[in-house]
Amino acid sequence: MKKIRELWEKQTVQKLFLCFWMYAVLGWCYEVFLEVVVYRWGFTNRGEMFGPYCPIYGVGALLFLLCFGRLMKKKDVKWLNIVKPLLIFLGCMAVATAVELAASYILEYTKGSWPWQTYARYKYNFQARIALSTSVRFGLGGLLFLYAVQPFFDRLLAKPKPKVLNIIALTVLVIVAADFILTKATGYTPVLAGT
Repeated sequence: MKKIRELWEKQTVQKLFLCFWMYAVLGWCYEVFLEVVVYRWGFTNRGEMFGPYCPIYGVGALLFLLCFGRLMKKKDVKWLNIVKPLLIFLGCMAVATAVELAASYILEYTKGSWPWQTYARYKYNFQARIALSTSVRFGLGGLLFLYAVQPFFDRLLAKPKPKVLNIIALTVLVIVAADFILTKATGYTPVLAGT
């Protein structure tokens, strides 16, 4: 209980919660970019709820922080600094692929399908749930995330006072909870382009 109180007082829980949703929004933007610009399928909501977020990206981001946060902080071992980007790339590839595979099974069980069944068209895919090319993109995205985006978010989240950070986190929680309730109440399921 003392450890939880300590994390709460350091704003760790609030910061992780906000990071989760910032990455969920960035993931949604990435998915829409791929859909509209790269694949030219046209716009559809890539999330599983009404709002502009894909929670799977938040899960992946928090797992990247959990798995590779300590490694990122190690600066004093010269040889490690040389191979660190490769280790992080491969690690992010593995973690993201595992998350995507698990999410496909969870979504299939709860909703009857998963949004990325277009992977069947990709060379080197497994049951249209994961594919080598997307795993490589997630590895590269993990590098970008850990070396550039997360340090920016850390600086951004260090600015507000604890009370303001609590209000922001609570506001995001209320918005997402309302969206979740509305999504469930209406039976909303996005119709995805390209599937």
